[in-house]
Amino acid sequence: MKRKGYFICIEGLDKSGKTSQSILLVEALCRKGFDAVYTTEPSNGEIGRFIRKYILHRKDRVSPIVEALLFAADRADHVENEIKPLLDDGKIVVSDRYVYSSLAYQGAAGLSLDWIEAINKHVLRPDLAIYIDVSVENLVKRYGKEKSVMEQFETQKKVKRIYNSLVKEEKLIPVNGEQSIESAANEILTIVLNHLKD
Repeated sequence: MKRKGYFICIEGLDKSGKTSQSILLVEALCRKGFDAVYTTEPSNGEIGRFIRKYILHRKDRVSPIVEALLFAADRADHVENEIKPLLDDGKIVVSDRYVYSSLAYQGAAGLSLDWIEAINKHVLRPDLAIYIDVSVENLVKRYGKEKSVMEQFETQKKVKRIYNSLVKEEKLIPVNGEQSIESAANEILTIVLNHLKD
């Protein structure tokens, strides 16, 4: 009988190290004999490519409602065309960002978290969601001259507040992102292996 897949998402503020940690996690799981796959949001599908090209690199931010709807549409497409088929094939899927990013970023822009949840209600819930916790002050030092529309100090502070509330609600498991990359990777791997045993 084919083993059911397992869905993990890694969350965090911009430049928190979540992409590196997502890739390191996939590599570590593969070394341990698991069939793990990396994916990301915005996805590599048509809607995701549109978001990357026309939404993330604008000088002025589009309406948060437009943002939230586009990300929800991309997520639905991502789940149906990439994540579900991989899970059905028994793979461990590690997504660099997922629905919690919409809650944090569009919620920080003033949208109701209940509404964001509602427009994402038909997508899969992850089996495990990890949040890489780094202070906004430390992240700002990592931003280049060309900041994205999201990479503003006040924006990131608001985003972090929502992520912290999701941690308190136990929707996200926090990992200290201010330790060394290797230490954070080991901590994340330990959390994942413990959950895979359950």
